[in-house]
Amino acid sequence: MRLVGITTIAVLLVVPRVVAAAEHHGQVTFGDLPVPGATVTATQGDAQFVTITDAQGVYRLGELAEGVWTLKIEMLGFEPATGNVTVGAEPTPATWELELVPFEKIASSAPQTGFRRVEATSAGITDPGASATSPASSNPSSPSNLTDLPTESSAAAEGLLVNGSVNNGAASPFAQLAAFGNNRRGPRSLYNGGVGLILGSSIFDARSYSFTDQPLQKPSYRDVQFAGTFGGPFKVPGLISNGPNFFALYQRTSDHTTTTQPALMPTLRERAGDLSETRDASGAPVRIIDPLTGLPFPGSVIPRERISPQAASLLNYYPLANLEAAGTYNYQAPVVAAVQQDEFQTRLTQPGFGRNQLFGNFAYRSTATDATSVLAFIDRTRVSGIDGTINWTRRFTQFVSLRLRYQFNRLTTEVTPYFANRTNVSGEAQISGNNQEPINWGPPKLTFSSGVESLVDAQYASNRSQTHAWNGETLWFHGRHSTTFGGDVRWQQLTVLSQQDARGGFTFTGALTGSDLADFLLGIPHASSIAFGNADKYLVAPSYSAYLNDDWRFGPGFTLNAGVRWEYESPITEQYGRLVNLDFAPGFTAASPVVASDPVGAVSGRQYPASLIYPDKSGIQPRLGAAWRPLAGSSLVIRAGYGIYRNTSVYQSIAMLLAQQPPLSTTLSVENSAENPLTLANGFVAVPGTTSNTFAVDPNLRVGYAEIWQASLQRDLPASLTLIANYLGTRGNRLLQAFLPNTYPEGAINPCPECPAGFVYLTSTGRSSRHATQLQLRRRLRNGLTSTIQYTLAKAMDDAAFSVPSGDGANSAQAVSQMNIAQDWLGLDAEWAPSPFDQRHLVTAQFQYTTGMGVSGGALLTGMTGSLVKGWTLTGQLTAGSGTPLTPLALGPVPGTGVTGTTRADLTGAPTDPPAGYYANASAYAPPASGQWGTAGRNSITGPAQFSLNAGITRTFLWGDRYNLDWRIDATNVLNRVTYSSVNTLVASPQFGLPNRANPMRKIQMSLRLRF
Repeated sequence: MRLVGITTIAVLLVVPRVVAAAEHHGQVTFGDLPVPGATVTATQGDAQFVTITDAQGVYRLGELAEGVWTLKIEMLGFEPATGNVTVGAEPTPATWELELVPFEKIASSAPQTGFRRVEATSAGITDPGASATSPASSNPSSPSNLTDLPTESSAAAEGLLVNGSVNNGAASPFAQLAAFGNNRRGPRSLYNGGVGLILGSSIFDARSYSFTDQPLQKPSYRDVQFAGTFGGPFKVPGLISNGPNFFALYQRTSDHTTTTQPALMPTLRERAGDLSETRDASGAPVRIIDPLTGLPFPGSVIPRERISPQAASLLNYYPLANLEAAGTYNYQAPVVAAVQQDEFQTRLTQPGFGRNQLFGNFAYRSTATDATSVLAFIDRTRVSGIDGTINWTRRFTQFVSLRLRYQFNRLTTEVTPYFANRTNVSGEAQISGNNQEPINWGPPKLTFSSGVESLVDAQYASNRSQTHAWNGETLWFHGRHSTTFGGDVRWQQLTVLSQQDARGGFTFTGALTGSDLADFLLGIPHASSIAFGNADKYLVAPSYSAYLNDDWRFGPGFTLNAGVRWEYESPITEQYGRLVNLDFAPGFTAASPVVASDPVGAVSGRQYPASLIYPDKSGIQPRLGAAWRPLAGSSLVIRAGYGIYRNTSVYQSIAMLLAQQPPLSTTLSVENSAENPLTLANGFVAVPGTTSNTFAVDPNLRVGYAEIWQASLQRDLPASLTLIANYLGTRGNRLLQAFLPNTYPEGAINPCPECPAGFVYLTSTGRSSRHATQLQLRRRLRNGLTSTIQYTLAKAMDDAAFSVPSGDGANSAQAVSQMNIAQDWLGLDAEWAPSPFDQRHLVTAQFQYTTGMGVSGGALLTGMTGSLVKGWTLTGQLTAGSGTPLTPLALGPVPGTGVTGTTRADLTGAPTDPPAGYYANASAYAPPASGQWGTAGRNSITGPAQFSLNAGITRTFLWGDRYNLDWRIDATNVLNRVTYSSVNTLVASPQFGLPNRANPMRKIQMSLRLRF
């Protein structure tokens, strides 16, 4: 009945992080024989799990949080083995080879301290000795992880000595373990598992932050999460008696995240054409000019008969203002993202048959996210994937082993916009020239320079990525060397059914009437862009790698790790040759499309490869690491490392853009002009006699790489403290850089009217640098308390385009801004500025306190007091940092291109220090002067500081030897402190410098987890 009652409670409360748990398993051997009864202890911070190897020497540790765990294997008469293993969604079993305690160590009663090697067949194990790990064979995208943990000699060996003789007394504290002889305990279940349910509610969460004094209505929702795990040996009576071990997990999740978004909506008067109360960025009334007469409209009122029917139709999709806040925002609403997720994982492991080990896993996950915009459009994104892996390990000798691995992965993503198959917004508004298939129904994107909310909805997409990967790796231990060498082959297929920008977009700047909203009401945009056609694409991307790594221990106090990795990622090709690039004459004086199905340039006569980009096979990446303990017996450890790491994912987004270019599709980015007048009704018209391609890439593009070097000092201090000082330097080379050839500032004379323009050109000439210093103070678990605090001082600079947009609105202001397109294509040196992720100061801290541990922690408490005090665990995580940089923009198209969002503001000379409540001073910035580029630097504004404090409290109840019941309350943003994630940076907007996105407020979850 007690079990039924506990299970019932678990179905009513919450289970935290069951989904983040993973299983680790391995085998302990001596020679070729398994070692049963060995104690295996896994430690991460103050979390600790203990198990014992079975008759085959196999151990299983379930419910481990993903991350790095320290494992210690102890067995009477053997040297203890210690090492680090990485626990993740993909299991990495390990084989531990124990060594007998030397006779001279048994004969001596003096404790010894030194360094030793752990021989293991898993690449996930790092040596606890003076190790300098340079994992050329593991993660190719992260720097060396230098680890060096001293291990003390076996305390068990000292326990063998009683007055100089071996003690075999069964009553001794150092007697044989319970797995041997008459001291064997009763049998326990070979199976383990857990079950639980999360029930959250908006009732317990804080109300979303309000940008005004008017509180927001709290959305109503419920969070539900069910999870169950089960694992153990697979046995069928009479058929399978020693089958593989299995682990299965299923979870069902429903979760909601609520944030607040303010906006500026057209008022009722403005919708009717009355702009008499509309103000510009300085707060002055807007003077509306009639483009037909050149004279102001009387009273700044546009006659109703002059209002464009297309504009009147699109205005119906804007909600009415709900705030009275002149000069700032007049609308705000909570924005809710709802996530529904199903996940199933299973793993099978055949622990060992002779010298072989076979294991595999299979996982399935399906996630559906319903994201609500500030305009109340609900777009759904569904992602589902399967992942399967088979590993085979062969130990030829104690010193040589081979691991072979095959992995299959399939990921499917489908984005369904709110209006898809629902309402033909463009058709009802009588807008022509864009794609109006039912799956692409919806409004064109409207962008306003004054800060009026953009009318935008997602683009439909259905993508499937399928990957086959093969890996072979050999480990060889010889003398003081541990050598690893191997290679990978990966074959990726990407099937895409989507349009880049099927409905197109219009930009309104007020260049015609003096007001962007008036331009819109009259139906005259300043620029337009669109890209659709060639919706189905079949992309193929093979890649290869090989690596060699040697861990060389010169002595007990110095280790050198040297390795080299070679990687080659073939540029992506399309199965039917449907990729288009531009073939140029020198100096961009002429251009002509070149199609992959006939890759010969009409201008240069150059023969292009099928990918239209020449391959880059120079992917050699040397890596070197060292760890040194300069003083024997001292805790001081010095580490240093250097490595080159290559960007292996540069081609996919480029191929997506090359697949959406003329002559295979309708693509353009144009500016309104007398020669090419644009209207809302007919705004997607290419300029005659010019190229309409919007994107091109340097055919000699090279894959970027980063040089990373680091050095650290580690020293133990009194009171269980450890101090670590670390320096990390990074230099990026051959990074992506984007610019607009043959462009010039607004108001200047076109220096080359016959030269091609209107497209973004991507090269690999960018660079970056980052320097960071970290100080970390860590308290090891003592009297129930463990904690870590770390301060980082960093500076990052670049002139690169770190992201290449693909899919939704590649020419929109937001996407182009993210792409970091250079303002002046002839002055690329001026792009050197703080990186978008440059955060100068960052403090992180974590602590965990468990009652009833140590004398000071109440370990000696008994009775009712002890029952009430013991078993509680308090946790906390703090993150506080300075803001990241932002760029002040003048939202206007670059002349002759229609591309917006690349022109920066001018500095007026006024102080840039922002007033209270703002993050930029509006009087310090203005639109650039005629004929000149903006003088404000890229990323010259510092955004909002970041702060978060999360906390939790847990109580563990033990029920017998098999059941653990954990009750927990977690709170994110426990102080309910408001922080902002975005700021308005358009200089023509009255909201310039004001935050326009708030992070989630406090959210509370209560949970219960039952494990057996």
